[in-house]
Amino acid sequence: MKRRILNLFLITFGTLLFSSCSYNTIIAYDEASKKAWADVEAAYQRRNDLIGNLVETVKGVAKYEKETLEAVVEARSKATSVQFSADELTPENMAKFQEAQNQMSGALSRLLVVVEKYPDLKAPQAYSDLMNELERTENRINIARRDYNQAVQTYNTKIRSFPSNITAGIFKFQQREMFKAEAGAEKAPKVQF
Repeated sequence: MKRRILNLFLITFGTLLFSSCSYNTIIAYDEASKKAWADVEAAYQRRNDLIGNLVETVKGVAKYEKETLEAVVEARSKATSVQFSADELTPENMAKFQEAQNQMSGALSRLLVVVEKYPDLKAPQAYSDLMNELERTENRINIARRDYNQAVQTYNTKIRSFPSNITAGIFKFQQREMFKAEAGAEKAPKVQF
């Protein structure tokens, strides 16, 4: 009887000791993925701020493009309203976030097509500076998304690997959702001249 109790105690103690070593690592990876998500949100917020300035710049010159400008403003509003903490990134919430950002990207593309009709608009330095900032911001978004996916992959791998999965189960750590490519992104666009 004493031997069974001793064995049970040793197994329990060993399991707790073995899995507790991974707790701190899981916490570190969890925090890294939360920070990476905050960086993604910051990059998108920067884009939204720049788009607001771009809309104001275009508004003065492209008076007849009210519908396009309204679509951009609406998409920008929707994109900024869809926000989640890193802990709330379920597949459904990630899909909502990505859909809002994709709508923003589509509206921005339509705005840039409109701008092509107004050569006077492209001449001012303010517009040129905004476009350069927007291009850099799009690059930042891509980097932030890649870094987020990398942090989530590390975190998800850790909580699913033995013996960390025991600790993750005890403390109810959940997998995080990654960014996925937009539907149809695997197809090359047709370019016609």
